[in-house]
Order: sequence, then C-alpha cells, then structure tokens
Amino acid sequence: MQKEIEKYDFKLIKRIRVRIHDVPGAFGRVAMELGRYGAMLGDITKVYVTSQHITRDLIMYFDNQKQFEETKAALEKIKRCKILSIEDEILNIHRGGKIEITPTVKIDSLSDLRMIYTPGVAQVCNYILKNPEKVYDFTSIGNSVCIATNGSAILGLGNIGVHAGMPVMEGKSVILHEMAGVSCIPILINSDDTDRIVDTLEAISKTFSMIMIEDIKAPLCFEVERMLQERLPIPVFHDDQHGTATVILAVLIIALQMFGRKKEKVSIVINGAGAAGLATCWMLLEYGFKNIVVCDSAGAIHEKRKEKMNVYKKALAKVTNRNMEKGSLKTIIKNKDVFIGVSAPNLVSKSMVRSMNKDPIVLALANPIPEIMPQDARDAGAAFAKDGRTVNNCLAFPGLVRGALDARVSKITYPMKFAAAEAIAALARKHEGVPNFMNLSIHKKVAEKVKQAALNLN
Repeated sequence: MQKEIEKYDFKLIKRIRVRIHDVPGAFGRVAMELGRYGAMLGDITKVYVTSQHITRDLIMYFDNQKQFEETKAALEKIKRCKILSIEDEILNIHRGGKIEITPTVKIDSLSDLRMIYTPGVAQVCNYILKNPEKVYDFTSIGNSVCIATNGSAILGLGNIGVHAGMPVMEGKSVILHEMAGVSCIPILINSDDTDRIVDTLEAISKTFSMIMIEDIKAPLCFEVERMLQERLPIPVFHDDQHGTATVILAVLIIALQMFGRKKEKVSIVINGAGAAGLATCWMLLEYGFKNIVVCDSAGAIHEKRKEKMNVYKKALAKVTNRNMEKGSLKTIIKNKDVFIGVSAPNLVSKSMVRSMNKDPIVLALANPIPEIMPQDARDAGAAFAKDGRTVNNCLAFPGLVRGALDARVSKITYPMKFAAAEAIAALARKHEGVPNFMNLSIHKKVAEKVKQAALNLN
C-alpha cells in the first residue's frame, strides 16, 4: 500500500467499498469500467462474503476530481454492483489531528502524585531558581520547539490561512518527533503584521529552546526571522529557507561528485526568488559556487532591472549574474549546467532541458507538482533529475534541529548547515541521489555533525 501511494502520490486516493454479485466475471466487469475512465486500481481487499454477494474495498487513484466523479457515475450504473461507501484515504490519516501532548511519567500512586506535583515539585522549582541554566535539564523546555505560521505561504498552496495550514505544521511536528525525538508545538498567528508576529513569538519564547517559523510569505518571513533572532537568545530557524537550501546543497554535492564537476565551474539557474530561492542562492554562494543567475516571474534578476525588485533581490543582484544576462527562464536556462526550481508547476519543457549544456543536473522542486517531471527531464537528456518528493527539507531539518538543541546554541550558522549538507551527501549510497529519509541513523548522524560544527565555533 505504501509503495503504491508513493508511486501515485500526485493523485487523489479513494477507498471505495463495493458489493458485487458473486458470480464469475462480475468483478471483471467492474475493473473494466474503472479502466475505461483511466482510474488506477490499487489494493483489493475482501471484506465479507454472503451467499449471493461479495464486498470488497478498492483503493483507487484518480488524476483529478472530474475523473473521480465520472468513474463513480459509471460504477453506479453497473447492474448488481452497489457502492456502499467512499472514503478519502488522505483525510482518514489526518482525522482527529496527527499530534497530541502526552506525559513522560506516570501517576500510579499517591506517592507518584506528590513527587510529580505538590509538595515534591517545589524542590525542583527552587533548584531551577538557584540554577537557571538547569531549566533545560529538568523541564521540557530543552527539547521543545515552537513551529509558528500565519498560513500565508503553505507549501505550494499559497495564502490559505492558519487553520488550513495546521495539517502541515502537525506533519512537521510528527517528523521532528519521529526522526529526532523533538517535541513540537504548532502556534498559529493570525496576522500579516511583522511587529505583531514578532511580539507574539517573543512573548512565548521562554517555553521553547528554538523558534521555527514556517510557511510565512516572503519578504515578511525575512523580517520576522531577522527581528526575532536579534531579540532572542535561542535559535530562530526558517526551514522553508534554510532547510530547503541545505538539502539542495547536499544533493548538488552528490551530483557534482557523481559526474566529476567542480562547484566553481558549473553554471546554475535558480527559478524562484522567494524564501527558498534566495536562501539557496546565498548558501551556494557562501559555499563557493560562483556562476549563478536567479529568475523570477519577471525574468533574470540583474543590477539594472527595475520591475518587481525589492531590497532582497537588489542585494542578490550585486553578487550574482555578473554577465548581466537578461530575459525569461526559457532564455536564461540555455547553456546552463544546473537548473534549480523552487517556483511553480510545469514551467520547464523538454526543449528547455535540451537547450542546457550536455548532461545537465535538474532539480525541479516545486510542490506538489514540479517544474518538470524527473522522467521527462531524463528523457530530454538530464544526467541527474530529482523533484521535491526526494529532494525535500525533511532530510535536513530533523538533524539540524536536534544538533542545535544538543549543542544549546543561540543561533544556527552556515558552518552548521554546511555540516548537515555534507553529512547528508556522505550518507547517500552510490548512485542513490539522496539518502533514505526513513533511515533513522541518517538523522542521528546529521545531528552529530551539526552539534560538532556548533561546538567547534564556541
């Protein structure tokens, strides 16, 4: 089931329970009707059998809602076939939420109660009062992270609001808990005002050892991160920027090693000048890449461009695109070695990939649909092509967060992010492209390298 979901993860996934007359060929007619509308049939589970009927659960994959409705209508017309129920498999996983706060100790007796709560707890309170730094050892603060959003830039969905964005915050919380043992509390801030967001997070910051801001639109996210980090003695981490940039750097290290290329020599085009695109560009520059052009909806960013510029793009224009290339992505991508997309679906064609230098590297990372499907890029000549399903910030942020908490640093630095990227690259098997996210040892090793880099700076 899991492999099927991964294979068809761009599709709608439905569990359809049908009751079919139990005679030869009956299910074959159902399957034929499903195929006629292009639906993909997954797992088939027998639920129960009567003297005349058999009830089955069918896992079905649909390209869109229209295809689902047409297929459903066709099933309803088949004689002696009745749809008993239809469930959305994705909604089922999220029903009731994906996280909860649970205690780490049990109350099995009055003695336990008196140690956990009054009067015993007073001893711990007084100990922390005399030794403030021990709050990290004797409370949950040392392992707690706030994940804050205003819902203005949720994945590839845009400004959908805090409630619609909550499932993403819960998902990230699950990842951090399962892969790095970190406790997370999502905080929804219903505001687009920089000062209000910053003031809110500053006011509650004593509860946490790190503030993660998530899915806040650019340039608001840049200001929120900067102001918070100036005010707080704990790390402020914007995963959409720095986690994404770290994983992209890791995959570029892997790809360049596979093909024997040098970071100083390759030419790169980055499409997307939001949080992820700008952070990726700055990280690659800091790491030693030289030849980078960033594009947005108005084309290549350069020093003389006037339209759709802001202070962040102007700063980037001073250190990138030194040849003053101008034009749209279709023009800029020509004769480049690397394409990095953090923008929108279906912006890159096969002919655009063919216009790149021989054996290009294509990282099309727009979510949920990439700029070009990896197989299409490979068919057009890409030597290395990945999308956001595998080049995902979830490879980086568990280890980055765990390592930063363990080192008890006040902020996350470039050397820490470089250590994470290099660790991820080193842990990928030959020709694998990226390590397996489900391998817990990957995140543990990344955390160790991040902690080591942090302690080396102190």
